[in-house]
This record gives sequence, C-alpha cells and structure tokens, in this order.
Amino acid sequence: MSLARRHGTSRRVSVPDIFDRAARRRYRDRAAPDFAQYDFLRATMLDGLQERLDSVKRDFTDVLDLGCFDGGFAGPPGARIVRSDAGPRFAASAGGIVAEEDHLPFAEASFDLIVSAGVLDSVSDLPGALIQARRALRPDGLFLAAFVGAGSLASLRAALRVAEGDRPAARLHPQIDVRSAGDLLMRAGFALPVADGETLNVRYGDLGGLLRDLRGMAATNALNGRRPLRRDTLARAYQAFADLADPDGRVPEKFEIIFMTGWAPSPDQPKPARRGSATSSLAAALKLPQA
Repeated sequence: MSLARRHGTSRRVSVPDIFDRAARRRYRDRAAPDFAQYDFLRATMLDGLQERLDSVKRDFTDVLDLGCFDGGFAGPPGARIVRSDAGPRFAASAGGIVAEEDHLPFAEASFDLIVSAGVLDSVSDLPGALIQARRALRPDGLFLAAFVGAGSLASLRAALRVAEGDRPAARLHPQIDVRSAGDLLMRAGFALPVADGETLNVRYGDLGGLLRDLRGMAATNALNGRRPLRRDTLARAYQAFADLADPDGRVPEKFEIIFMTGWAPSPDQPKPARRGSATSSLAAALKLPQA
C-alpha cells in the first residue's frame, strides 16, 4: 500500500505487487551464506555511496542501513546503525530486523541518515518506499541509495531474445533510468534531489558464470507470474550468449548503477529556483562549493 493525497486528505491506494515477496525473501535467504563471494556489485555501490557521504561536512548519529545484506556498510564513525533486510538470514547475520523496504516499521523522524544499496530495483512499491524513507528521516536528514538501473544486463537480454524468439517471457526486472530516478525522488518529497549513474563492466566465460553471480547476489527473477526456462530454451540462451564473445572468448556484460541523493525538507535549506532540480549538480546537493 502507498499513501496518496487528494484535496488535502490522505487515503490508502492499493499498489499491485510487481514482485513475489515470498520468493524475494527465499532468494535472499539462499544467497546469505555465501554472499561474500558474490558481493562485488554491492561493494561497488557502497564505495560510491561512501564517496558521496564523505563529501558531506556534517555528523550523523542515527543511521538506517536499508536492505543491509551482510552488514557491509560501515557507516559514519560513532553513529548508531539500525540494519534491516527483507531476508531473515541477512537480517539475523547483520544483527538487524526483518523489514521490507515499502513496509517500514520505523517512526517518523527516527534517523538523520538512510543508506540503501542494491535492493530498491526489486521493491514492488518503490514510490511508497521512498515516501516512507523520507518520513523516517529528520528534517535535513540525508537519503543515499544505489541500485541496478536501465541499460544493465544487455548481453543477457540479447541472449534471451534470441532463445525465446517472438514470444519472450518477462525474465528480467523492470529497470529505472537516471531521469526517472530523479523524478521519483521529487515525487516522494525529497529536497535537492539528484540522480546520477556509473557503469560497471564485467566479462564472463559463459552464461553460467553470469547466472551464478545473479543467484549469489539474490538478483534472480522474482517477478510475479514468472515461468521457468525450458531446457531447450536455456541451451539456446547459452549459445546466443556465447555468440557475443569478444576475440578473447569472453562476453562483456554491464551493470548500470543508479545513485540517488535527497534530503528531508527543512526550512533552512536553499530553495530550488525552478522545477527540474533533479538535474542539479551533485556538489549542490551535497552542499559543497563548486570548483
């Protein structure tokens, strides 16, 4: 459920689940024991978020690690960190609580920093999750997030198109581009919203290596209505993927990482001059002087 406003009143609006919540929990539990072997994508996200956090010249005392996986986010020195994850095994291993990102159990103004890496691309009600995150922040609190965005897994998509012909099934999660990410931050009520992207390129010897990585990072298909691949279709996908190999016999695959930055509104923040502030510079959003 997400909260909407109309004519000054609040009402609940039912949002259909894009993702199978039970399957998403199972996939996360399955990945938890060996996640350290497959955490390269989230590690890249955490590095990017840490760079952005290091640029903010202020202290944070109460932090939420939203979608914590194995608790790899170290957080600001001396801060109290609450960790939450939709997967019970990840939550337990990180000493956190079980909570889905669009069903947060936290009171308003509980945190001055919320960080989320690697989970928002598989949340059924992403607008609702962002609204809840903003409400859980204190005025002038900071929200930092990263997730896999549009343009990712192009080689896998191409192989599946060849394998399934004219009637492909939905096998990869919907993906959000930078512009849409900025719009979502604005709709959720964040001040000084910024969305930007980075590309991580990986090369694979075969399709099996990529599928193992996706399984190991809990990123396999959790869409409602998904159907398993038949053996003959999977064999065609392996061959189509191999046909994309470079002269070294490796297939290039890319992960487009979307970063989001937003602040909980506060009266002492600078006001944007016009709509479209989601395209303002990262330095402005982080309250840094321009070079």
